[in-house]
Amino acid sequence: MKQTKKAITCLMGVVLITMFAAITASAATALTGQLVLRPLTPGDVTNYKLPSTIENSAGINTIGVGTPAYLEAEVNIAIAPSNIVSVTWALTNTPVSSQATFTPSPLGTNVPVYDPADRLVYQVAGRTLFRPDVVGQYTVVATIVTSGSGSTNVTQTITAGTYMGLNTCALCHSGGQIAENMVTPWQKTLHAQIFTSGINGGPGTTGTSCLKCHTVGYDTNTNAVNGGFDDVATQLGWTFPTVLAPTNWAYMQATYPSLANLANIQCENCHGPGSQHAYALGDTNLITRTVKSGDCNQCHDAPTHHIYGTQWLTSAHAGAQSTAATIPSGPSRWMCVGCHTAEGFIDRVENYGSTNAYTTNTVYASIGCQTCHEPHGLTTPTNNPHQIRMLASVTMPDGTVVTNAGEGALCLQCHHVRNGSAAIQLANYPIGSNTWFGGSSMGVHDGPQGDLIEGVNAFTYGQTIPSAPHASVVTNLCVGCHMQPAPYGDPAYLQAGGHTWEMTYNVVTTNGTTLVTNSYDKVDVCVQCHGQISSFNFPVADYNGDGVIEGVQTEVQHLLDKLSTLLPNSTYQANSNNYVADGLVKSSITFRTNWPSKFLKAGYNWQMVSSDGSLGLHNVAFAVGIIKASIADLTGDSNNDGLPDAWQIQYFGSANSPAAAPNATPAGDGVPNWMKYLLGLNPLVPGISVTNGLSLGVVWADGSSLNNPYGTNNTVQIYTAAEVTFNTTTTNNYQIQAASSLSMGWTNIGGLIQGSGDAVSYVTPTRKDVQQFYRVLVY
Repeated sequence: MKQTKKAITCLMGVVLITMFAAITASAATALTGQLVLRPLTPGDVTNYKLPSTIENSAGINTIGVGTPAYLEAEVNIAIAPSNIVSVTWALTNTPVSSQATFTPSPLGTNVPVYDPADRLVYQVAGRTLFRPDVVGQYTVVATIVTSGSGSTNVTQTITAGTYMGLNTCALCHSGGQIAENMVTPWQKTLHAQIFTSGINGGPGTTGTSCLKCHTVGYDTNTNAVNGGFDDVATQLGWTFPTVLAPTNWAYMQATYPSLANLANIQCENCHGPGSQHAYALGDTNLITRTVKSGDCNQCHDAPTHHIYGTQWLTSAHAGAQSTAATIPSGPSRWMCVGCHTAEGFIDRVENYGSTNAYTTNTVYASIGCQTCHEPHGLTTPTNNPHQIRMLASVTMPDGTVVTNAGEGALCLQCHHVRNGSAAIQLANYPIGSNTWFGGSSMGVHDGPQGDLIEGVNAFTYGQTIPSAPHASVVTNLCVGCHMQPAPYGDPAYLQAGGHTWEMTYNVVTTNGTTLVTNSYDKVDVCVQCHGQISSFNFPVADYNGDGVIEGVQTEVQHLLDKLSTLLPNSTYQANSNNYVADGLVKSSITFRTNWPSKFLKAGYNWQMVSSDGSLGLHNVAFAVGIIKASIADLTGDSNNDGLPDAWQIQYFGSANSPAAAPNATPAGDGVPNWMKYLLGLNPLVPGISVTNGLSLGVVWADGSSLNNPYGTNNTVQIYTAAEVTFNTTTTNNYQIQAASSLSMGWTNIGGLIQGSGDAVSYVTPTRKDVQQFYRVLVY
């Protein structure tokens, strides 16, 4: 029996240990590994103080023989670095004659993960350098071992090739039945002319330092013998012309045609060497097509002057500011990727207006260079500046067609209310019907800048809400302000304007041993119309009616706060009648399907202005108008002056008439409008001032009430008094108290009143008092 009992005990111990291990494993941080070829840009070389001889890389997996692949194994950033045990590297497939091996990576620990969005979710687990030595495919496997998060194998396939030049690419990519015509539109781009123009004395290539970006496969490393421009130039004995003259390009074409075939920025600069792709009759597995930024930034991240990529790296489009950038992607989010990922947006634009406008490719890639710009150029329309993918008129969610946005038309493709028309939302959301193709939602779903600046798709309550002129006077709309220049030497350099799309920047100064950071608004573009302002938050008008003219953004924020206090909280109420304003200022709003429509409309308008992000600057008149209209719908007081609009309109014709102001005394009797409203009196009928030697004060009375019906002298005396009323219960006693100043003590008025369950009305004289305050104590 004892042996049996012991065996059972041991078995139980095994079970418990196994269960504990399972629980521990389930709670561990996911490893989430990946293996990438890290791009290396001129900006990286400068920022991380790398050797000037280090070679740049596009980070693509089709590379020239002998050129570097900066391999990087990455894991979940939530894993403690001390828990990354090891990364080992192996080649599981190589061309037959290859002798290539791994060598230590030249990238130090100060060099971060490349992609800004990836930096928020990944960290470097290990790095190595690999140079393919012969053409063909190589399979690299990295084994990542961690403590607490398990281990994994991650794989990359690298295709090594040699450069063929434009003539080979054009055999298939100039139209016809084999492949899409990419060459013809490319020939009209600046990329196709950058070398030609420069050596002919125009803008572009002005010296040998430009060649690594302005020609194909230029890499002077002795390992990199792969048919690139430098290799062919050496073979032919060509040297860069000492005089940049208009005949240089024609001479080069005639004398060195095989070298001219590798000049300018062409297909293989971005797709990698094409030999294997060409010899395999167009096998797409042997060439790279990517929308990732490293492909462009191998040249365009090169401060101080080639900075489009450098600017982009700091932008929200790059995902540099929030992990939210990567959330709306994945297999279940096909309806989101049309704006939130590069591939999704490209598919949507290329299929604009068709039923195939939304892609099934839901893999995340940042909104980068190729998202907005077509690298090959555009066949139609042929006049799009900067190879912008789409500049057609834009149909906004409510059906408004915008035709005057210029280059900003591309921005409006995503920067609009993405839950559809406001009117359709109001009709369909409460019953659960679709408000947009992705489902049923209420609100603007971030980014409603286009609707706000155009002054459309909000609830206007039947009013004509004016719009500011930004939409019609700013050239290229969004681009005109957000991409204003900030060249080298400007304090906003690389922080605002251009491809940062930011409108503010920081300046760091030293106060003794302390670094002080101050934020500034990039107002250069604003002063052209608004004069010498130094901040976006400049005073314009007292929009919120508090008697103080503050900065325009402050005024709009006050209005937003006021409106938010008039909305319910997010707690669900089964009975829709139970939704009431909670009086609290809110920073976000959660809609409920059974909210009364007045709250749905006001909450939507609040979201439009709040989510726009400019605090009304995009269209101050419209922003202020829809907020005030919402406040008026909920309170009857659109100008927020404490008096109902209906009462002011009844007597003065307009709620905004100076005579209708709360402190105005249009009857000339010294009694302000606010008091007459509270007393239920006509503000245009004067009262009678009665003093009779007593302390000065005003008593309002209709003059006819003092007429003596008997025709004798009037002996009526009107004295001042206060009526204090309150409800009582039978279980409490009550004491009325008064004070002539809140800073002094309280004095009992009358005796203790026993509650009867009914309301009490107590009148006390005030004829000797300049002012008096009252309160009721409950015992």
